Amino acid sequence: MTGTDEVPRPFTPSPPRPESPRNTGAAVVGLLIVAALTTTGMAMAGGPRKIDGQALPASGVYTSEGAKAPAGNAKPAPKEVRELETNPLLAEGVTLGAVTCRLPAISREPAKLETYYKTFVSCLAEAWKPALDQANEPALTATVQVTLPETSACGKAPSENEAVAYYCGGDTTIYAPTQWMLGDAGLERSRHLATMAHEYGHHIQRSSGILSAAAEKMSSPDEDSPADKELVRRIELQANCFGALALAAASGRGSISKSLANAALDDYGRADDSDTHGSRRNQLKWAKAGFSGKTTSACNTWAAPAADVK
Repeated sequence: MTGTDEVPRPFTPSPPRPESPRNTGAAVVGLLIVAALTTTGMAMAGGPRKIDGQALPASGVYTSEGAKAPAGNAKPAPKEVRELETNPLLAEGVTLGAVTCRLPAISREPAKLETYYKTFVSCLAEAWKPALDQANEPALTATVQVTLPETSACGKAPSENEAVAYYCGGDTTIYAPTQWMLGDAGLERSRHLATMAHEYGHHIQRSSGILSAAAEKMSSPDEDSPADKELVRRIELQANCFGALALAAASGRGSISKSLANAALDDYGRADDSDTHGSRRNQLKWAKAGFSGKTTSACNTWAAPAADVK
């Protein structure tokens, strides 16, 4: 972005977790999905915006326009597909690979906690790669940052009262500030794993083109119309499902025992009802759909009736 660009930031905070020690009556504690600009100036989780200046994709962001058709009978280059219900990633039979996550000990020390997150994200990438390969969609690299920047490719960072962690599609980064995460989860590994798996679910939506397709359907300036809020709920509920799908792929091996994976699954049901993330019942319902369904088609929130994404 150039110095005069106005960056859109349609944050969609998740509902508070009732058990969190940081929750107060005024605080909104949760997960954020943060918009990123495409080359056309479209917010990836929001509608069209007026951009003063030139909107540029963040360094390292995949753009399908750059893919070249291979010669002969070679497989086409992976590219994002801007579709929702019919996205190839959600086709029948697409599965994640079973993975063994060998995680270091969780710690309150920022450097060690960052290593814990990065090791888990590497394991999530390994689990998701077979599914992206089956869909012929790009396996973009997600990075993790445990310090909060003043600004990122998605604009000004949210406040501590707005987020526990958030994903920015513009720089494909999961921001999980140490103080925020420890304030919410302490050293309870299940909560850390559930949060990171959810945020990585947004990264998969970014890689596949689902976020871009959803952005193109947004109609109101601040994503606050009933139709736009339903779109956001479908995004967030799918991220829960994707997160639980990955937890199932790691369950019972390495550092993630079956009991730890089940505890992380239960964490998706600890939030209150939300008009942007869905009811507590549906938040847990979609997580369970991914955990037990074992295929990405179980996470097709875009094909679900409105009652299932309230």
